[in-house]
Amino acid sequence: MTTTAFDIAQARVASVSVSDAELTVALCDGEAVSVSLSHYPRLRYATPAERRNWRLMDSGRGIHWDALDEDISIAGLLAGRHSGESAASLARWRAARAR
Repeated sequence: MTTTAFDIAQARVASVSVSDAELTVALCDGEAVSVSLSHYPRLRYATPAERRNWRLMDSGRGIHWDALDEDISIAGLLAGRHSGESAASLARWRAARAR
């Protein structure tokens, strides 16, 4: 998919699905983008039920998972940005989930 800065600014989420391997976001314009969960480790370590429990933010410009404390902006997703979470932060998050 080819995008421009204008396309990214106008992009809105239509639907979200998360498998064991990929995050797929369908956009309101009919386009879709899929990325590996290696880009978003909290989604990778989430349960299927947690992955399905998302909501739109900012009129469809982002996605939020309450149980995971994960936010992904569509602009960031389309720009290819990965989660900025450090390994230490992810380790603390995983340890807290294990309790």
